[in-house]
Amino acid sequence: MSKITLENMKFHAYHGCLDFEKRDGNTFLVSLSMELDTSKVEKSDNLEDTLNYQQVYDVVKREMEISSDLIERVSRRIYDAVLSEFPQIQSLKIELSKLNPPLGGEVEKVKIEL
Repeated sequence: MSKITLENMKFHAYHGCLDFEKRDGNTFLVSLSMELDTSKVEKSDNLEDTLNYQQVYDVVKREMEISSDLIERVSRRIYDAVLSEFPQIQSLKIELSKLNPPLGGEVEKVKIEL
């Protein structure tokens, strides 16, 4: 079993409950850690024998483009879509961070992990 991680994919997206968040957007970071069997590709060196990172990124990007009020909903959509489209993934961890959340004070980010 191997772990492949796409770390800190950066997106400008329109998630939030406040009007200005929906209008102006914010910066979000998404990291995915995926466990899967890579024994075949370790010998073949053939992209078709492993997880295509570009395709995973494209799924995350697609889901980030759908506006939601809450990052909990966004993270669940990404989680479900990745597992649905890449059945070779046996275990998945997602971290979604919203940078500079509007909380009335200085906060670097708020993060959810699934």
